[in-house]
Amino acid sequence: MTGRKAVRDGYDSLAQTYAEQRSDDETLGTTLFDDLLADLPDDARLLDAGCGQGTPVLAGAGVSAVGLDFSGEQLRLATENAPRAALAQGDMAALPFEDDAFDAVTAYHSLIHVPLSEHQRVIDEFARVLKPGSPLLVSEGHVEWEGSNPDWLDSGAAMEWHIAGAEATREQLREAGFTVLDEWSVADTCAEEEGAQKPFFLAER
Repeated sequence: MTGRKAVRDGYDSLAQTYAEQRSDDETLGTTLFDDLLADLPDDARLLDAGCGQGTPVLAGAGVSAVGLDFSGEQLRLATENAPRAALAQGDMAALPFEDDAFDAVTAYHSLIHVPLSEHQRVIDEFARVLKPGSPLLVSEGHVEWEGSNPDWLDSGAAMEWHIAGAEATREQLREAGFTVLDEWSVADTCAEEEGAQKPFFLAER
């Protein structure tokens, strides 16, 4: 079992465990989202791609927000955590939205689960649904790596990761027509390696 089905089934199985163990204490990570949201106009429309349980983005959004995720169980939690957000179950590589539909897109711990062969397609989709001049905030991993864990977070559920790395992600963003405005490194509180970091990219279409 690989790819989409593994990730979807894994998050369906461990949704509650993930919610309990995922730390909201990622000070810089949550600050980046807060800063992005604060810069949006009141009538803005935001897409959180791979929204998971609805935190930290959807729950804190003061604008019209849409969350998309593969996992039905994660979306169930999102309805509780972000009751005002519109939610959709779907694939980031084929977003079910019109062109230029959003004023901002966020992708938090979600691109890293997409098969490497589809990373460019997903980033192209982000560009397609964003209005010109709009921001994308996305997290990735520093180096290219693919792997799996049959018992992630001691939950009994398997999970897979497909990490393109920071250099490849920069190039994919540029290929999709984005300008990379800034980068940060944030502690990865769910990584098994102590001190693991993940980069965030702020880009503009």
